[in-house]
Amino acid sequence: MSAAVSSGGTSPGPPESRRIVLLRHAKADWPQVADHERPLAERGRMDAPVAGRRLAETGIAFDLALCSTASRTRETWKLAVHELPHRPRTVYEERLYEASLGDLIALLNEVSDEVNDLLVIGHNPGMHALADALAGRAEGDALARMTRDGFPASAFAVLSFEGSWKSVEHGVGRLLDYWTPHD
Repeated sequence: MSAAVSSGGTSPGPPESRRIVLLRHAKADWPQVADHERPLAERGRMDAPVAGRRLAETGIAFDLALCSTASRTRETWKLAVHELPHRPRTVYEERLYEASLGDLIALLNEVSDEVNDLLVIGHNPGMHALADALAGRAEGDALARMTRDGFPASAFAVLSFEGSWKSVEHGVGRLLDYWTPHD
């Protein structure tokens, strides 16, 4: 059972409004190492703090960050988190590495309902697929830009939904914002 999981019960009342931000790791280098151990490229080391500053500008105070165990995601998070006004609890989650869309939704379904605002630092194609699958509705041109840009390195999507994390499924969210470092 993951550290992100809570076995506590749910409280009655209106559904909670929650936000999830899906951040793709910054640009990675291609040295002769196993894929899981690939470090960030120079551009990635420059873009990750920019993404962190833009995350800070959203005003979201994350309750939890789930970060893939891959070197490039851990390095992205290390550089981005210093730009946030407060550091959320971080769980390094090996299941984020090479996760399918179904794996990602299952992982979200395990998040404790004590978490209202969640940041996930992961990989493509999973981050793009998850943002696209959850976005039943979108603000402005966010969905068109995400579709056009294809979720490049350091990009993130901000989605909201109502209810429990156990209720996360295709189409439940509203895509509030989509950002790339070279907008």
